[in-house]
Amino acid sequence: MRVLMVSDVYFPRVNGVSTSIETFRRTLALQGVEVRLVVPRYGDEPDEPGIIRVAGRPVPGDREDRLVGWRAMHRAVLAAARDCDLIHVQTPFIAHYAGLKAARTLGLPVVATYHTLFEEYIAHYAPFLPAGWLRRQARSLSRRQCNALDAVIVPSRAMRDRLTDYGVLADLHVLPTGIPLAQFAAGDGAEFRRQHDIPAGRPLALFVGRVAHEKNIGFLFEALQHAHRQHPGILLVVAGEGPAMADLQAQVAALGLADSVRFIGYLDRRQGLPACYAAADVFVFASRTETQGLVLLEAMAAGLPVIALSAMGTADILDAGCGCFTPPDDPAAFGEVLGRMLANPAAWGHLAAEAGEYARSWSDSAMASRLAGLYGQLQQAKMAAGEPSTANA
Repeated sequence: MRVLMVSDVYFPRVNGVSTSIETFRRTLALQGVEVRLVVPRYGDEPDEPGIIRVAGRPVPGDREDRLVGWRAMHRAVLAAARDCDLIHVQTPFIAHYAGLKAARTLGLPVVATYHTLFEEYIAHYAPFLPAGWLRRQARSLSRRQCNALDAVIVPSRAMRDRLTDYGVLADLHVLPTGIPLAQFAAGDGAEFRRQHDIPAGRPLALFVGRVAHEKNIGFLFEALQHAHRQHPGILLVVAGEGPAMADLQAQVAALGLADSVRFIGYLDRRQGLPACYAAADVFVFASRTETQGLVLLEAMAAGLPVIALSAMGTADILDAGCGCFTPPDDPAAFGEVLGRMLANPAAWGHLAAEAGEYARSWSDSAMASRLAGLYGQLQQAKMAAGEPSTANA
């Protein structure tokens, strides 16, 4: 089977969508599924087999993303899809409409993954508009887009329930992105600490993710203040970049945490990021709007205990209670748990082994096998409905 994935974002843009696409692209090949990509061009990326880049321009106010041309994306998707069996849309912007149009033109099944809960995010990026109106618009657009598809993949039960509440009638399939376990279990933590001048014995809490307002990183700084009462030497490392960087750096200074918080930017996923996980003592996460929370599983795969808020998609991971603590949504309570864990590491040593064991049930190969099976079901359903694909005609 040959599948065309279409997206408005992909590496070198680092985020959960890019990670999900690349994880499935790599592991689906082992299931006999060839994945072709149509994605934006960000600069001078080298040509790669199976990846078609569409030129784009920077998004105003967002130097990380690219806005591709409407016609250029439509032409590229239609051309790339002609010998494919199914189209998988990964983002709800121009890629969505290009993928849907090509699928209808060629008689192909079309599925999308609903990665992002836009009603929770959009107010951060359009603060000049009424929040209630923005939420209603986001819900209405999501409902229309999803109901135009043959099926929708969601990374968590919470997202499935939210889309059902929106009035989405298309088939919804809960299918998270898996984790390349071996990659995150082989980091060199000691080397990472040496490179970043972090003493071997200093307690290190880690956040990995986009430095954006919806990630609720400021909550972690407030919690750190409380944790310092039990263990004043704790260092919080923030690995990532994003539009909230300046605001968060100002918050750190205002709270007097300049010596206790370190921003280190994005890390290479093959070596730098696994080493960073291995260097840490605990992973902390406070987002209330995640659709899955891949970084939680990455941390667990590295044998790292997790302290996180159980909300939205993270609940699917955290509610099993394996290798993690889920404090109340309160900085003081969160900080108390963090301080207690790092002040008494021997008492919580079992959580590291527990986290690693639990992460194995979320492997990339297992999830890819499920996705390949769904592709086959959708292709068969299209043929049974009397709509044979014209892709190979």
